[in-house]
Amino acid sequence: MALLAALTLAALPTVAPGADKPALSPDTATPLVTTSRISATVEFGLPALAAAIERDIPKRLATIDERVNCVHRRVFIFRVNANCDVWGFVDRTSPVSLYGRGDRVFGAVSIYGAAEGQGANRFTARIRGDTEARATIEVEARPELRRDGSLQLNISDSFHWSEHPYLHVLGREFDLAPYVEPNIRTQLGRIRSRALAAARALDLHGKAEMAWRHAFEPIKLAEDPPAWLQLTPQSAAFAGVRADAKLLWGSLELTGSAETVIGQQPPAVTPTGLPPLGTAVAEPGTFDVILPFRINYDTLKDKISQAMAAAPAQDTSVREVQVYPSSGKLVIGVRLAQSSDTDSSAGQWTYFSASPKIDTDARAFSLGEIDLTTSSDDSQIRSAVQQLAAQLKNVANLDYRISYQNLLMAANERLTRPLKDGFRMEARLDSARLEKVQLLSEGIVIALHASGSLKILYGL
Repeated sequence: MALLAALTLAALPTVAPGADKPALSPDTATPLVTTSRISATVEFGLPALAAAIERDIPKRLATIDERVNCVHRRVFIFRVNANCDVWGFVDRTSPVSLYGRGDRVFGAVSIYGAAEGQGANRFTARIRGDTEARATIEVEARPELRRDGSLQLNISDSFHWSEHPYLHVLGREFDLAPYVEPNIRTQLGRIRSRALAAARALDLHGKAEMAWRHAFEPIKLAEDPPAWLQLTPQSAAFAGVRADAKLLWGSLELTGSAETVIGQQPPAVTPTGLPPLGTAVAEPGTFDVILPFRINYDTLKDKISQAMAAAPAQDTSVREVQVYPSSGKLVIGVRLAQSSDTDSSAGQWTYFSASPKIDTDARAFSLGEIDLTTSSDDSQIRSAVQQLAAQLKNVANLDYRISYQNLLMAANERLTRPLKDGFRMEARLDSARLEKVQLLSEGIVIALHASGSLKILYGL
C-alpha cells in the first residue's frame, strides 16, 4: 500500500516550495483575419425580362395588302392569267415566354395568320380563296458579359409553320409565304433589338459596382464579445451568366480579407472603385471568417469553486479561488485553510498554471498539464494541493457546444439581411475549426475559423 501511494504521488505535478504569485500578464490581442471569397450574384426574373421585351412588340405583326398573279393556267383552249387582291393579317397570339437552361435562354411566341384573295377585275371577281395558318417563333440566346460589364445576348431565331399559308384558287394552291414572311422577319428584327435593349437595361456592371460598395460595410456578428466583421475586397472575377426556369443571373467572386474586430465598431472603410474583372474563378462564394466567443474568467472560477464546495469534507478546505492569465498560461489560485479554522481570512495561497486545451470534436474546453507552486510547510496543505492538482483537470472544463451552435446561428442571422438599393445578403456558415486561443484581460477568447458561403444578391 505504501508503495502504491508513493507511485500515485509521483505521478502528480512536482511541488516547488517558496514560489511567488505569477504576475497578471494577459495576451496582446492579435488581428483575426483570413482570406475570403464572396459571391456577388445579380439575379433577374426571366418573366420580367420577357415582359420588357414584349412591351414593344405589337399584337399585329403584319398586314397583307397585295395584288398578285394568282391564276396562271389553261382552261380548255384558253390560257387564263388573272390577278388577285390579297388581304389579311398576322397576329401574335401568345405572350413572349422565356426560360433558361444552363448557359442558354430560350424564348417562344405563337403567331396566327389569315388571308383572303379575290380576282382583281370584273371578269375574275368570282375567283375567291382564303387560308389560315399558325407558326411558332423560337429564339435562343447565349448571354455573355462583355469586358465593359454590359450583358450581350447572342440571339438566333427561327419560325416554322404548323400550317403553311396557301391560298386556294380554282382548285390550286397559291403560296402566300413570300408575301407574309418578309413582314414577320421585320418583326423578328424588332424582337432582337428589343431583347438587346432589355439586356442592356439590366446594367449588370452597375449592379456589380453597387455590390462591391456594400461589401465594405462593417457587420456586427455577435454581442458577447462584441464582434464586427470588416470585409476589404481586393479583386473581382466574373463567374459567368447562368439561367434556369425562372431566373437569369450573373455572378462575381469578390476576393479579399475578412477581419473580425472585437470591441467597438471599426471605422468605415472607404470603398474603392470596382477593379477590372478577372476571369479565374475557383470556388465562387466560398466564405471564411473568424468567429470568436469568450469564456469569462469568473465563469471558470465559479465552476471550480462549486466543484470544490461539493467535494467530500477534508481536513483542509478551499476558501477562495482566483483565475487570471499570465504569460500565455491560465493561472488558478486557491486559498487553502484548515477546515477547523473559523477565521474567514485564514489560509495560504497556492497557484496552479496550465495551458488551455481545446477539443474541437467534442467542443470542449479543458486544461493541459498542470504546474503548481506552494509556499506552505504544512504537510496537510501540501497533501491537499496534490489532490487539488488532480481534481482541477476534471473540474476545470467546459462544454461549449451550445455556445458554438448559437454563435453560428447568430452569425448567419446577422449576415442574412436586406441591404440598400434592392440588394440583400445571405449567409450559410456550417462548419468551423479552431484558429487560436487568446488569454485576454477580458476573458478567454476562442477564435473559430468558420467556413460556408456568403452571397450578395440583387433580384428575386
